[in-house]
Amino acid sequence: MSRLVNFGSLCIDWVYQVPNLVAAGETISSVGRAVHPGGKGLNQSIAAAMAGAEVLHFGAVGDDGAALIETLNSAGVDTRGILQLEDASGHAVIQVDTNGRNAIVIYPGANRSIPQSQWLFMLDSMVAGDWLLVQNETNDVAEVLTQGRQRGIKIAVNLAPADERIIEYPIENAALLIVNEIEAMALAQRSDVHSAFAELRQRYAATDIVLTLGGDGLWCAQAGQATAIILDSHKVDAVDETAAGDAFIGYLMAALLADMAMPEALLQASAAGALAVTRAGAASSLPTRDDVDAMCRQSALSLRQLDFE
Repeated sequence: MSRLVNFGSLCIDWVYQVPNLVAAGETISSVGRAVHPGGKGLNQSIAAAMAGAEVLHFGAVGDDGAALIETLNSAGVDTRGILQLEDASGHAVIQVDTNGRNAIVIYPGANRSIPQSQWLFMLDSMVAGDWLLVQNETNDVAEVLTQGRQRGIKIAVNLAPADERIIEYPIENAALLIVNEIEAMALAQRSDVHSAFAELRQRYAATDIVLTLGGDGLWCAQAGQATAIILDSHKVDAVDETAAGDAFIGYLMAALLADMAMPEALLQASAAGALAVTRAGAASSLPTRDDVDAMCRQSALSLRQLDFE
């Protein structure tokens, strides 16, 4: 059985419920606080496992990270690739306002200290049919993309969070690129999402590109196709957007591993992302496969084709 190998972050999320996202120079009081396991890598691994994929997670935690490993184990994720280092585990401070919008500050911690020997072992342990999933919360992303391509590995890249490093990454080595509006504009170095999408399609013509647009749905350009797939979003009552993108990615990867065609995989992933925003927390908000299948059956959403040329 093909596997999802996730070279991904693990974080302790400190979540604060606030009346509004704090502005520069402003001090506000939170109305609630919670601590959750999180990190894009952890969330995506759990989502993929909940969707039915076999998942191996490679990464690192500090001596405060035992609960993160246990959370993955409880979800059925293989954690033998996670190292415990002397650095503190990654942490995130997350504000969530009354409309479910969030603002996040990340301390990378052990996520940026994974030794080269560990990720080389990861790449060498992969077999034909496996997918490698990478986010931008770990170290050595560019090197992993290069070495993975040299080994003929199928790679999916989620460029979150966007920072100054991403424009130097060899994205052309990836089979799949997943970005939101901010990440797309940062990577393409464009000021609007339409021109950013067009630039990415031209620059990475051999890579499938999925651009998520939050409440406005998504666009997808498949390599070699003249038109893009357009999918509207499900209309739900948002509680917390924190792990919506991670739910989407985990379910998308599980669907692709199951040889589902991209259009159908996007429908399933979109349902997972929509369900995640209706629940508080990160890993705790991830939907079950039964819930996702039920939403897909009830959904009136349909795929459209659009020529962006």
